[in-house]
Amino acid sequence: MSVLLSTDLPFPVFRRGKVRDVYDLGKQLLIVASDRISAFDCVMPEGIPDKGRILTAVASYWMAATEDLVPNHFRGNQTWPEAVVPFREPLAGRAVVVEKTRPLPIECVVRGYLAGSGWKEYQANGMVCGVPLPAGLKLADRLPQPIFTPATKAEEGHDENISFERMADIVGQGLAEKLRDLSLALYNRGAELAAQRGILLADTKFEFGLSEAGELILIDEALTPDSSRYWLADSWAPGKNPPSLDKQFLRDYLETLDGWNKQPPAPHLPAEVIEGVRARYLDLASRFGVKV
Repeated sequence: MSVLLSTDLPFPVFRRGKVRDVYDLGKQLLIVASDRISAFDCVMPEGIPDKGRILTAVASYWMAATEDLVPNHFRGNQTWPEAVVPFREPLAGRAVVVEKTRPLPIECVVRGYLAGSGWKEYQANGMVCGVPLPAGLKLADRLPQPIFTPATKAEEGHDENISFERMADIVGQGLAEKLRDLSLALYNRGAELAAQRGILLADTKFEFGLSEAGELILIDEALTPDSSRYWLADSWAPGKNPPSLDKQFLRDYLETLDGWNKQPPAPHLPAEVIEGVRARYLDLASRFGVKV
């Protein structure tokens, strides 16, 4: 199966992320989801077949499912500018035209369960990003209530978990409170719909931007297996990591490697890991009725 690792379109580059190539179309952006995959903030040498199409389809599903909570950059406009039309067929399923915004430099993370970096921090000091938690919690425990744990957004290198107070220093108190409240509402919507499909939404992250008119808008992706941790509900039990439908399968493999310090260059991936990630992403999409 072929993979798309890079694009080179005849438009100004707005930014190239770990997964998406974003082109500047004036008042709009063309977002192309490649098949690249990253872990520990490093892009892997191999891509995952169909990944860009899966992410685009899942993100589109969630944008539609949450647009009553917050506007998003799709704005219901799927009309491609004339200059982009010649590229529509080769980019089918993996590219969208969206409204341009000024991205905010914050990753809006919400955690409903104790896992990942949150678990490591809790073991060290009983808190996650400055939020005190009850003593005695286990790995993968459900939190008393979802918590908002922001992070700085790094173009290169590792994102850094920060406190809400530090976030307020960066974006202002009023905007910080609005981002927190919207992120929690989005998480709750995602967790509710996931639960109906036998899945637990352990944690996720959102990104927001400001439109030209100053309106707060949900951007990038939402509730995809790249930006979220999804667990199979019937296999969940506190004290161990449940089977997941996200890229934790890749992280778990990388943790078994001796000699890689989680810095570029990333190691090559064996075929069984590539197919394992692809199968999990497709499984998640199918549970939400998303066709790829």
